[in-house]
Amino acid sequence: MHYDYIPIVDRQPLRWPNGARVALILTMNLEHWERTKDTTESYYAGGPPILPDPLPGNVIDWPNFSWREYGQRVGIWRMFEVFDELGAKASCTINAVTALERPQMVQYAIKKGWEIVAHNYEQGELLVNYMFDEKKERDVIKRTLDVYEKTVGRKAKGWLSSSLRGTLRTADIIAENGLIFYCDIMNDDQPYLIQTPSGPIVATPYSNEVNDFTLFHRRGMTTDAVLQVYKEQLDTLWTEGAKTGRMMNIGLHPHVSGLAYRIRALREFVAYAQKKEGVWITTREEIASWYLQNHHTHIPPK
Repeated sequence: MHYDYIPIVDRQPLRWPNGARVALILTMNLEHWERTKDTTESYYAGGPPILPDPLPGNVIDWPNFSWREYGQRVGIWRMFEVFDELGAKASCTINAVTALERPQMVQYAIKKGWEIVAHNYEQGELLVNYMFDEKKERDVIKRTLDVYEKTVGRKAKGWLSSSLRGTLRTADIIAENGLIFYCDIMNDDQPYLIQTPSGPIVATPYSNEVNDFTLFHRRGMTTDAVLQVYKEQLDTLWTEGAKTGRMMNIGLHPHVSGLAYRIRALREFVAYAQKKEGVWITTREEIASWYLQNHHTHIPPK
């Protein structure tokens, strides 16, 4: 894979469809964690624990496992209600095991017509574990895409690695499989092309900054403070978007934003974004499909 360094000031203005200033993606992550792993090493379950002092993978860690599972049993349904109440479009990432073992969440999103993004086989298995084993990385990706097609009913169009820990090969492998966008590289407020041996795919950056886990857990912010961050990010990008269009993604986790005392941040922000003229609440697939047709007006080929 390769992408050019072209700073935003050296690009042509990006003009979103219908004069939008900001393309907003609201991403709910439908993830799966194994209860235990066959290892005596600490089990990195795709994200920091709520309780410190991690246990070996072969020892059950009920506080951390059940905290995450709350999101699947309760939190995600609270979040779904918000999207339904407001008639908002969502983008959902899914581990393959989520579709196999917790299918109600995935089927709900499918019935709503929301975007489904392939998100690794299982949240605690990182592709970087296979940085030096291409065969195993390819196997994880293939098994993930096979489950996706079987359960979603169509081939996947995009990929987000667990914890965004892809390798230098990941973009090339997914492009070989016909995918058109990749989310792991978080270095921009606009889409751009990643070159692979199979042709270009579109970088549609995720965000670890505008992300409920970062804000609520890593930084310990209140519901009001997180809501203000969401609004501030959108407002600034909206102002900048008058000159050249911007993207904004919010990463959402059911065991974080789905808590009763935090759900207001999601509800009030989505309503705020819906009322703001020039905000295009969309999906990565819509962005990538459009950008593949229009990238030459933004960053002309060399």
